[in-house]
Amino acid sequence: MSDAIAVTVQCPECGKTYKMSHTSPGKRARCRCGCQFEITPENVAPDDSRQPQRRELSDDEALAAVERMTKLKAAILSEVGKIIVGQRGVLEQILAAFFAGGHCLVLGVPGLAKTLMVHSLAQTMHLNFKRIQFTPDLMPTDITGTKILEEDPDTRQRRFTFHKGPIFTNVLLADEINRTPPKTQAALLEAMQEHQVTTGGDTYKLPAPFLVLATQNPLELEGTYPLPEAQLDRFILLVKVDYPSLEEEEKILLSTTGSDGEALKSLVDARSVTMYQDLVRRVPVSEHVANYAARLCRATRPKADDVPDFVKKYVRYGCGPRAGQSLLLCAKAHVVLNGRFNVSCEDIRNYALPVMRHRVILNFAAASEGLDSDDIITRLLETASESQ
Repeated sequence: MSDAIAVTVQCPECGKTYKMSHTSPGKRARCRCGCQFEITPENVAPDDSRQPQRRELSDDEALAAVERMTKLKAAILSEVGKIIVGQRGVLEQILAAFFAGGHCLVLGVPGLAKTLMVHSLAQTMHLNFKRIQFTPDLMPTDITGTKILEEDPDTRQRRFTFHKGPIFTNVLLADEINRTPPKTQAALLEAMQEHQVTTGGDTYKLPAPFLVLATQNPLELEGTYPLPEAQLDRFILLVKVDYPSLEEEEKILLSTTGSDGEALKSLVDARSVTMYQDLVRRVPVSEHVANYAARLCRATRPKADDVPDFVKKYVRYGCGPRAGQSLLLCAKAHVVLNGRFNVSCEDIRNYALPVMRHRVILNFAAASEGLDSDDIITRLLETASESQ
């Protein structure tokens, strides 16, 4: 008889996972929620310690994957272009965040199609999509789910059953995230960082891939709750959506006041997205580029050595190491989406604003002179040298 294999089994009803020994297919298991299910390849994953080592892609395989990813980007932008007019730069940044495996905060005034943009992107991918409208009365359990007392129809025994919330999805749109109190905002913290939800002492894994796309209105201050710095740092990018040009606005008016548009096609599934996210992390980065990203982040810290005088004057807190990680990951995703497999300092500079603008906290002196974080970062990019 062969040795038993340690496997992880997931309940199809509540999503709770169990470590168990499995020797033959067809064996039945019973979850704490009362669900009885058969162990099949669909709900069994080998234990991590017994999984084979991940095989590195050869040069030819990597180049072929980069070519496919570049074509996929063009196809997604073309498909989304049937609904969204313009905003190509915003869409490219969101795609870079998605394939870098990070979450994205979209900032813009009402009426710029932020929600429609996210929904359209999700439609081009064969992924589960859910939307939460954040309101002042929203509770954490409205996001994560809750345990409900139910009676087993067979045994007549009562037990608590976990009902999943909308966070159990691949793409979650957190609409107007700053309209809910900090207690509810914090319900996203564990999910965004560890890709899991803990409630009632039990931990439930979220499906892969998992991406939070949050929108925020910068104008309204009444009845809103600004995101704390710790939660802002969880977003790999803060993307600003600006007004369209005259030609784009004219096209928007003509296309949205006629008949309904056509449905968008799904171009990629969850398994392919996970593979592309893995490919992005395998893109090599030279020590020179990594050193530039590190020096750029350190230059935002007013108490660090050899920082510009304007940083000491206007910045209260600078970027942490997570900003450097985000710079490299977004630059890697950017080059792969554009048909390359090497990262340059220019790629780092292209993503400095969306990566760092929500991580640089200014003081009163900057506010009194009408400066924002974009002004400081732009000035820093003009003074930062690519060579040490």
